Formats: sequence, C-alpha cells, structure tokens
Amino acid sequence: MEKTTLLLLALLLQILATEAALSVGGGVGVGIGVGVGVGSIGGGGGGPQASKLNRAYTALQAWKSAITDDPLGILKTWVGSNVCAYRGVFCSDSQDYMGNPTGPVVAGIDLNHANLQGTLVKELSLLTDLSLLHLNSNKFTGSIPETFKDLSSLTELDLSNNQLSGPFPTITLYIPNLLYLDLRFNSFSGPIPEDLFNKKLDAIFLNNNHFDGDLPQNLGNSPASVVNLANNKFSGNIPFSFGYTGIKEILFLNNQITGCIPEGVGSWTDLQVLDVSFNSLMGHLPDSISCISGIQVLNFAHNQLSGVLPDLVCSLSNLLNLTVAYNFFSGFSQDCSKLSGGFDFSLNCIPGVDMQRPQPECSAIPGGGLSCLRIPSPKPFVCGTVFGAQKASVSPPTSPSHQ
Repeated sequence: MEKTTLLLLALLLQILATEAALSVGGGVGVGIGVGVGVGSIGGGGGGPQASKLNRAYTALQAWKSAITDDPLGILKTWVGSNVCAYRGVFCSDSQDYMGNPTGPVVAGIDLNHANLQGTLVKELSLLTDLSLLHLNSNKFTGSIPETFKDLSSLTELDLSNNQLSGPFPTITLYIPNLLYLDLRFNSFSGPIPEDLFNKKLDAIFLNNNHFDGDLPQNLGNSPASVVNLANNKFSGNIPFSFGYTGIKEILFLNNQITGCIPEGVGSWTDLQVLDVSFNSLMGHLPDSISCISGIQVLNFAHNQLSGVLPDLVCSLSNLLNLTVAYNFFSGFSQDCSKLSGGFDFSLNCIPGVDMQRPQPECSAIPGGGLSCLRIPSPKPFVCGTVFGAQKASVSPPTSPSHQ
C-alpha cells in the first residue's frame, strides 16, 4: 500500500511538472533558436535534473549579484528557484542517451538590448546545457571568465556592443562546440591568436575593437563563412593563405594593411563580399579575382592600388557593385561602366575622365617598386591553373605573395 501511494505521488508530480513546462513565460528577445522554449519547471522533482536546475539557480543568482544597474527592471523576475520563469532565461526539455525525456534545463539566455551594467561571473559555467548566450547591447565590463571553457553545450556567444576589454579572450577558443563568436564593438586590444582560424567557427565578428598586429598566416584555414575584422588596427600583409576556403564574406576595411592583394584570392570561389577599403594596399589587382564567380560586392576604395582594372574582373556575371575610388588606377574596360549596381572610379588617374586626381599626384604612384605576384602568359588567363602550384610550393605559408 505504501509503495502504491509513493508511485501515485511520483506520477502526479511528473504530470504537474509537464503541465507547468508547457506554460509560456516572458523573454527579452527573440531568435534564440529552434526547440528552445519558455516555461516553468514546477515545484517538485529530484535526481540529476533537479541538481542541474539547482546549479542554474546558483549561477543566475551569482550573476544577478554582480549586475549593478538594471534600468528595465528585468532582474526583478529573477526571484525564487523557478529559473525557467526568469525573464530572458529560456528552458528546453532534455533527453537522456536513450532518447527518454528527463525534464527541462536552461538552454538559452537572451538579454539583448537589456542595458544591464555589471560583469560576467565564473558561476555561469554551471550552465552546462546552455547553447545560446546573447548579451549584445549592454554595458558589461571586464573580461570573460576562464570557467567559460566548461560551457560544453554553448554554440553561440554574442557579447557585442558592450564595454569588455583586455587582450583577445583566448578562453573562447576552448569552448568545445562554439560555432558563432561575436565580440564586435568592445574594447579588446592586442594581437589575435592563430588558433582562432583553426577552430570550427562558422562566424567570426571582431570588428570595431582595438586589435592590432599582423594578420595570422593561417587565416585561410578558417571554415567560417563570415569573417569581419573591420575597424581595428591590423597591419602587415594579407596572408598568402587568403583564399583557400569556402568563405562567403570577409571584411578588412579600415585597418593599416599594406602590400599586395595576393593571387590566391581567386581560389575563394564561394566569396560574395570582399571589402579591403581604407587600407594601404598597393600594386595591381590580380587577374585571379575574375575566378570568384559568385562575387557580388568588391570594395577596393581608399588604397594605393594602380594599373589597369583587368577586363576579366569587370565581366564577372554576379558582380553588382565595384568601388575603386581614391586609388591610382590608370584605366578600365567598358565592361566596368556597364555594372548595373554601380561602379565608382572617382579620384584615380584615368586620362580623359572627370573627377580624377590632379596630374601632380599621378606622376609618382605609390609602391612603384613593389612587384606583386602576377602570372604573365601569352594564353588567356584560366581559373584554377595557378593555385595548385602556389599551394604546393608554399607549405606552410611563410611570406606574403608579393615577392
């Protein structure tokens, strides 16, 4: 009789927990991923799931105590042990290795645009089921705790538009399943590590910080589809490895990059956007750019590039916008002027064309002694004929391509 009573009580608690998990709570933002729900964990339960939710309670309360300003009153809901009812905290039903449901866990935190002020705390590493942590547009200061390496389920980390500082947070490279890293609009400084481009990240956003130093030579190893390095203080050359992956968008604009655009750019056949504007690049554009058949936007403005724009570049079938303003180009083909989306060639050195540099500026073209790698041939340029030889002759790459 006693065993029957205990079984009925356990069943009743399970039903109550299930019904509570289906209820809808408030959240700060949207877009935290498919399968992440909002709900309540109910009032009972024991075992591993209760232990996980207890750890989540410990983590969130520790973090709450480190937040010094909450102008929107979001943390007023962070009261009590029912963490799945906290505003901005999202729970999901979990399963064991056999596929059996085991109850809710904290799977996402979305506090975008909450305007919170404070620091990140080491206790957040207790949220081992957390897959999404979105904290953009707040006022968090300090650095990222070393314990973040224990966030074994984390796939998306968005800390953009805060006031975080210090060197590149290398601890992010030890988060085992991270795919999306967004550190833009902070105050990080110093060089970025080579290991960043060896990780399986699909998106890397480092723009609008104070990073400096040379770009790592293994940049082309990255499997990321988007790499944004804009508005920093990077110097040196674009690495020779540039172009050896299936990247779709890469932004170098507004740095201090010098040297040539390497021939290897042409092997980046999936590239759609390339922006190297506002740097100090010199020399001619390589014909291999014509191999980027899917390119839609090319921005070379505000550099010191020269020579004649290759006919093959302007004839790219998907090219919508080509900007070469504020360089030292001396000519272009008629195909360039036919671009439907726009072709900006102002402030160059093209004879007989309006809105060009005054002649004295064109008499001494910067980088005249710089010899960028070009493949002279009496035959028409054929995509794919030079990259194999380049890869074979440089392993690993030890110098830029302008030798």
